[in-house]
Amino acid sequence: MFSKTLREVAKDAQTISHKLLVKGGFVNQLTSGVWTLLPLGWRVYTKIANIVREEMNKIDGQELFLPSLQSKDLWQETNRWETIDPPLFKVKDRHDKWLCLGPTHEEVITDLARQFIHSYRDLPLAVYQIQNKFRNEMRPTGGLLRTREFMMKDLYSFHATDEDLDKYYEQVINAYTQIYKRCNLTAIAVEALTGSIGGNFSHEFMVLADSGEDKVAICVNRDWGVNVETGKDVTKCPKCGGQVEIKNSIEASHAFKLGKTYSHKMNAVFMNKEGQEQELVMGCYGLGLQRLMATIVEVYHDEDGIIWPPSVAPFDFHLIGLDLDDPAIKQKADKVYDYLIEKGSDVLYDDRADSAGIKFKDADLLGIPVRLVVSKKTGDKIEVKERGAKTTKLVDLKKLV
Repeated sequence: MFSKTLREVAKDAQTISHKLLVKGGFVNQLTSGVWTLLPLGWRVYTKIANIVREEMNKIDGQELFLPSLQSKDLWQETNRWETIDPPLFKVKDRHDKWLCLGPTHEEVITDLARQFIHSYRDLPLAVYQIQNKFRNEMRPTGGLLRTREFMMKDLYSFHATDEDLDKYYEQVINAYTQIYKRCNLTAIAVEALTGSIGGNFSHEFMVLADSGEDKVAICVNRDWGVNVETGKDVTKCPKCGGQVEIKNSIEASHAFKLGKTYSHKMNAVFMNKEGQEQELVMGCYGLGLQRLMATIVEVYHDEDGIIWPPSVAPFDFHLIGLDLDDPAIKQKADKVYDYLIEKGSDVLYDDRADSAGIKFKDADLLGIPVRLVVSKKTGDKIEVKERGAKTTKLVDLKKLV
């Protein structure tokens, strides 16, 4: 396996996810705010990306892939070349032409929309991508929670009317709720500022966590909330009248009703049913995948390491072979591995020559849902222990799956 578990991590690691993902060999820091996803981390990322992709496809999102390098001209059309916060990473090519590394893709997708959307018959339309973004953060912190390069799912929708945007916006909110549910997280949609993205209205999905940088005023019944940065000073929930409390949280995603903000500036229009030219109504919806990975660790861990939910775990089983210098034990452990692979399971097979203590400690750190042990002590059975459980049991090979 291309990575190693560590006993110590950098002293500047402040969040649990930062410490455990580094210690477990899931990620490696290249420079400030820039991270490598090692094979273990990439497997978790891929599981999350597949969940996100499935839920976007269910609401008729069409997947595409947009360029990271974007022209200055497009950004000048929306007056964001100099004003977006954090500022752009800007580069100049060999022809003395300015480009930027995309932190988001409203300009690019609106440019495409004005080329391909001509009539009300082309609407509504939704497209999305899963792609790396670049944000020129002043102080990247928290490991994967705030970085300068990261993978984002960004969905963009186009509509003829505000009413149609409102309808699709609710579909996205429901899809996001389902994504978090499949990742074993409870995320609450709270009203938020639109910031440098702009638009008329937005929601942030917040996961409550002590390590979160955001503070939300949230109803005790969890049916309403607002980011405190909006300036709202509320003590009672406007929906149910319940008490409101202030909680630390991690922003997991953000949805915006852009309206005609970009179509107006970039002249993205279509012909309506009356044959009149009308500006496109837009929405955009972002979700950071590495941040979601880190958020899961912030919620699911103990003093020994990570406890991955099965839906996003890098492997289904962590098979530990002990006494492997005995050919019979080695043959049995190999047989267990081959059987599980044949049944379609993902298995991490620890056949190292290290002690049982080291192998068990690493198993707890990596947090794979089920630990299996084959040794002299287990005889013709396999020892099974679920991550986080206090007890083990012996089972037959055929009953494992």
